[in-house]
Amino acid sequence: MTVSRGARAGALAGVALLTVAVALVVANRLQHAKGTSTGPWYSAFAAPYTPSTGPAKTACGRVIGPKTIGVAHPVLPCGAKLYIQFDGKHAIARVIDRGRAVPGHTFDLTPALARELGLQGTQSIRWRFAR
Repeated sequence: MTVSRGARAGALAGVALLTVAVALVVANRLQHAKGTSTGPWYSAFAAPYTPSTGPAKTACGRVIGPKTIGVAHPVLPCGAKLYIQFDGKHAIARVIDRGRAVPGHTFDLTPALARELGLQGTQSIRWRFAR
């Protein structure tokens, strides 16, 4: 059985096209799995905070425990997913509370998030929305 040159070239082109399509799908899934960021970077001041004592719920309905990763912000919607960078470290966190009206910073970080980033006191962070 002989296969014409044109048929062979067409089959190889089809295999190549299928390979590229699969590679794009895999790359897209890996990117989403890592929680990639979108949009421009913003700068803001952030500080760690201690939620009120006792099992009180946040303004977003969450109870903050010692391992809770999250931020409080006065305007961003509850559940918004953010990519946060500080001093070469990064983390993904959700808005889980409303920020207090404390002059000098925009974000309040849960103690667990502040530890993860190595943030103490009021510091400048970079943030942007994550997918």
